[in-house]
Amino acid sequence: MTHLWVRAEQRPNEERVGLTPDGARALLSDGIKVTVEESSVRAVPLQGYIDAGCEIAPENSWPEAPEDAIIFGLKELPEDGTPLPHRHIMFGHAFKGQHSGKALLERFKAGGGTLYDLEYLVDETGRRVAAFGYWAGYAGAAVTLKSWAAQQRGELCGPVGVYPGKDALLTDLGAELDTLNMDRPSAIVIGALGRVGTGAADLCEAMGIEVTKWDMGETAHGGPFPEILAHDLFLNCIFARPGTPVFVPREALAADRKLTAIGDVACDPDSDYNPVPVYDRATTWDAPALRVAENPVLDVMAIDNLPSMLPVESSEDYAAQLLPSLQTLTDLEIGVWARAKTTFLEHLAE
Repeated sequence: MTHLWVRAEQRPNEERVGLTPDGARALLSDGIKVTVEESSVRAVPLQGYIDAGCEIAPENSWPEAPEDAIIFGLKELPEDGTPLPHRHIMFGHAFKGQHSGKALLERFKAGGGTLYDLEYLVDETGRRVAAFGYWAGYAGAAVTLKSWAAQQRGELCGPVGVYPGKDALLTDLGAELDTLNMDRPSAIVIGALGRVGTGAADLCEAMGIEVTKWDMGETAHGGPFPEILAHDLFLNCIFARPGTPVFVPREALAADRKLTAIGDVACDPDSDYNPVPVYDRATTWDAPALRVAENPVLDVMAIDNLPSMLPVESSEDYAAQLLPSLQTLTDLEIGVWARAKTTFLEHLAE
């Protein structure tokens, strides 16, 4: 019997989950065994999984799960170097030249396990079957705006946290901007036709901000892109990959510019293909903005688990997108799972 083991997330500020109780009930009806770990932080209460008929396991007990279990989580595992014998479904961040990802692949190689990377679950056309993109863009634009607002007060953006829903986020952010008694900033979104860019633009427009929306057509010439420097905010919503242009080069730090806040929603600072190479590390919930220039200032927001600011909405949205693929776990040699395994094996060989 196919056995899906939903692990608790172990990363700070991570309350999302990729399977809701309704989804678990559907998998159980399909003959898939579902075990859900207890979690002290998960936004979706455990009782719903109990009522659905799932087996419950202690928090973070997945290393002792049966070897035939498929371990399902979202964010990365603890970096303890232990071999990984199980099959894992998660965001591995290991296939685009990320240096930390190489260590993860070594752990799979040592343990004989397999990584089915959620970012590489794609249909026949290469389109991802599920993504948190919309809510990443939405929350990323909000934190970038908070960074800009802090600049107007002569400050660096302070800690951010979880919101019970998007209405609470909009109310909080709107009140912060209103206290400035200033015109709203201008923003440019690159990747505006995608899920991430749509979320970013929607947040900006909800806040009364004029948005310039760019996508592949506007960036195909490869740069330079002086138009970015003519906006107050730049929101990068294009994931790094070979051939991605550099949108804000290091020379821009000393250039004449209006730009003072960058939201790198894609957040691949340690990728060889980083299109915003003015910073070198992700930011955090406790310190959301990294100041990379003075006079004028330039702050970069690059939190890599942004949808967790809205964990209930983002979990429900993502889980609904992913469920049809989870229902095909009974045959891992076809469809999205076969394609994801091929991608893993190719990178493992490299």
